Amino acid sequence: MAVTRPPERSAEAVELIEGAGGRALVAPTLELKEAHTESLREVCRRADEWDLVIFTSQAAVESLFQLCREFAGKIRKDCLVAVIGPRTARVAGEHGLRVDIVPEDYTAEGLLDALTGLNIEGWKVALPRTLSARKVLPRGLEMMGAEVLVAEAYRSGLPEDTGPAEELIDGLLDGKVDAVTFTSPLTVENLFKIAGNRRKELIEVLKRVKVAAIGPITLRKLEEHGITAVTPERYTVKDMIAALAVSMGEDVD
Repeated sequence: MAVTRPPERSAEAVELIEGAGGRALVAPTLELKEAHTESLREVCRRADEWDLVIFTSQAAVESLFQLCREFAGKIRKDCLVAVIGPRTARVAGEHGLRVDIVPEDYTAEGLLDALTGLNIEGWKVALPRTLSARKVLPRGLEMMGAEVLVAEAYRSGLPEDTGPAEELIDGLLDGKVDAVTFTSPLTVENLFKIAGNRRKELIEVLKRVKVAAIGPITLRKLEEHGITAVTPERYTVKDMIAALAVSMGEDVD
């Protein structure tokens, strides 16, 4: 089973796959780099102004605290902190933040739904993230009347070393890979970019092997290319691997 996440985010998936008796192939198609931009510095400088801070990834939390280690102590006590899912909540908690909002649906749409019970008109909202993310969340917040600062906290791009991803493509085309997991639309798009002139052939192979998508947004990107995928009810790596294992006739504890 192939894991296309960045290496520093792959340990859980590898452990689960190997625990189920499979062999994990770490082939990152995405690389995350901290970006200590002026907009992120502004989030730090204005820490005591925010009514709401939203984190949609672990990387955003880590990058902000790398730049502004005392951020948790600088925000107001009545400032709300919202995160996209339990793993991001755990990382935020490790940095001293009290997490107030975790949506049931771990997507931008889920976050917006979780905020609908609040009147956030006029609120100042900090949203540190990658600029390659979808615009659904900031646009939705602005439609609710919030003043939103989207701050570039990290950059998502192709890995500097595409060798492992190229080996994955070789393995897929040679029939040596049984399944592939994707955790974001970018992990899908970047694999196709790395494939180059083998893209069409790769897509046809992915239509035949087992594919897992962590959630509906990643699934949608795969479906744009006619690729079907297993998707868990809860959008976590553990649930994705479990759903994939079940579809392959294995069990994951």
